[in-house]
Amino acid sequence: MALIVQKFGGSSVADTQRLENVADIITDTYKAGNQVIVVVSAQGDTTDEFIEKAGEINPNPSRREMDVLMSAGEQISMALLAMAVEKRDIPVVSLTGWQVPVVTSSSYRMAKIKRVETERLQLELENNKIVIVAGFQGINKYDDITTIGRGGSDTTAVAIAAAMHADLCQIYTDVDGVYSADPRIVPTAKKLDEITYDEMLELASMGAQVLMNRSVEMAKKYRVNLEVVSSFHRVPGTIIKEDTKMEKLLITGVARDKDVARIALTGIVDRPGQAYKIFSRLAQKKINVDLIIQSIGHEDVKDISFTVTKENLQPAIQTLEENKEYIGFTDIKTDENIVKVSVVGAGVASNAGVASKVFEALYDANINIHMISTSEIKISVLLDAVDGDRAMRVIHDKFDFTM
Repeated sequence: MALIVQKFGGSSVADTQRLENVADIITDTYKAGNQVIVVVSAQGDTTDEFIEKAGEINPNPSRREMDVLMSAGEQISMALLAMAVEKRDIPVVSLTGWQVPVVTSSSYRMAKIKRVETERLQLELENNKIVIVAGFQGINKYDDITTIGRGGSDTTAVAIAAAMHADLCQIYTDVDGVYSADPRIVPTAKKLDEITYDEMLELASMGAQVLMNRSVEMAKKYRVNLEVVSSFHRVPGTIIKEDTKMEKLLITGVARDKDVARIALTGIVDRPGQAYKIFSRLAQKKINVDLIIQSIGHEDVKDISFTVTKENLQPAIQTLEENKEYIGFTDIKTDENIVKVSVVGAGVASNAGVASKVFEALYDANINIHMISTSEIKISVLLDAVDGDRAMRVIHDKFDFTM
């Protein structure tokens, strides 16, 4: 008997027909002799509707009360799904995050999971029940409801799988696995049979939306076997694990991130410690920085360019302006009409020709590169936003994804 955790996203439980489909999937898994824990997201656009309703009442509600409101969507999903399972004469129980409990920090709207208590879950499984858990939510030391932030239901599922030592954690989505690129943009994209945690982490952080990087980080840390599967087609998905057999592939995937803004500081005095002054001040404001380029000094001045998320652009500008005299620069230039395209794969470090192929593809397509960043398994380029989709296609077509 295996213990399987299955997570279903908002599109998978969006309406009655889809809830019935999910009920069939989880009861079939149960009838096959497995113990089953299910984690659900809010239906469809429920979360956005709650945010809109809150704004109608109070344009600046407290984060605590927003968590109380936002957690309701998952509770609706879990109760409706439990009713669908009951109709099939299968023993089932639904649990909120606080009933499990999923214990979190007190950072409302973006809480971190500290631990998952397993006693209640184990008791219900021993009573031969399917357990349906509301994802995205937990409880803090003050007994307040908290939410776990974007991708929280994925993270909840992986945390439960880790705590319960589950044999498999399946993430059900509206796609049938992880692809070498977004098939809506790159028609030649191939579904991957397997991918490593590190490669999936890079793709997730670079804009691939199949899994959020928080859940992959947790899966890697606790060695949770992950599988991305389609809710709508009963076909094998993509396995995410520590090592794969895909050594023949130079790269695993191509991803695009549109949530990027570039900041350039010009006329910086060319002396030691300037980079520290810039990035320490940004770090104090919890502003994460990605790509960084520093020019060669000329006439005792230099320029430094870097990227942030669009949400952090204005806070970064404000922080830099407040510290202009301390840092010592003449001007700030910004650009939001850019996109970051990245290639990811274990072959990046071990094959000298990968970077050359990427740059050749962009050159042949007459696409200009503004910034470049590399790591052991990733090459990222910053481009004009208008070139993003085309860059993904031409780069993808330079590599062979067949096994």
